[in-house]
This record gives sequence, C-alpha cells and structure tokens, in this order.
Amino acid sequence: QAQLAESGGGLVQVGDSLRLSCAASIRSGSHTIGWFRQAPGKERAFVAAITRSGAGVFSHYADSVKGRFTISREDAGNTVTLQMDSLTSEDTATYYCAAFAGFCTAVGCKDRRLYNYWGQGTQVTVSS
Repeated sequence: QAQLAESGGGLVQVGDSLRLSCAASIRSGSHTIGWFRQAPGKERAFVAAITRSGAGVFSHYADSVKGRFTISREDAGNTVTLQMDSLTSEDTATYYCAAFAGFCTAVGCKDRRLYNYWGQGTQVTVSS
C-alpha cells in the first residue's frame, strides 16, 4: 500500500513562487507521479506528471501551467517536487499528489482514473 504526503502549500501573492513536495513510500522511478488540483466548486484537474519508460523520464503539463510549473524527481526516487512560478489567482486550489505503477503518455497521464494512490492534499492560496 503506497502512501503519499504533500507539503509546501501556503498563502502567497500573485507573481510569487511556491514549491510543493510529494513524499512517497514507493519508489517513484517505477511509478508515475502526478499532481492534480481542485478549486472550490470545480473538478479535480491534472497539473503535471512525471513518468518513466525504457526510453527515459518524461514530464507532462497542463496547458494552463506549461512554462510556469516544473515537476522533478529526486534521484533517490522517493520525492517529487512541483516548482510553481509566476503564480496567479487561478492557481488557488488544493493540490494533490497521486501515483500509479507504470508509464503513461502525454494524454494518458492526464486521466486521474489511472492513479490509484492519492495524498491528502495541500492548500495553495494566491492572493492579489
């Protein structure tokens, strides 16, 4: 049974940066790790994912965060971080770390139904 724990959320201003971490009790090298977010009254939405195949490590992003957010994995494989820059009020949400065993494509990684392990979430509030 994998366990995921998010940290790093908080209250920041528009334009600020924030770094979220996902500590996993699984080796993230063998699992895809994704970040999703859910704003009040909205569905949980894909943010970013990092996945690995024999061809290498791949990162995928939602269009809304591309160029501003960066997902990365520590070499030890147990922590995945989400660096969030140029934050806007639209980024306000609860951010969830999720994982599943295996690889996904750019399209597949966005499907939250693939992910069977979820953290409890961390709140990010961007104030103007």
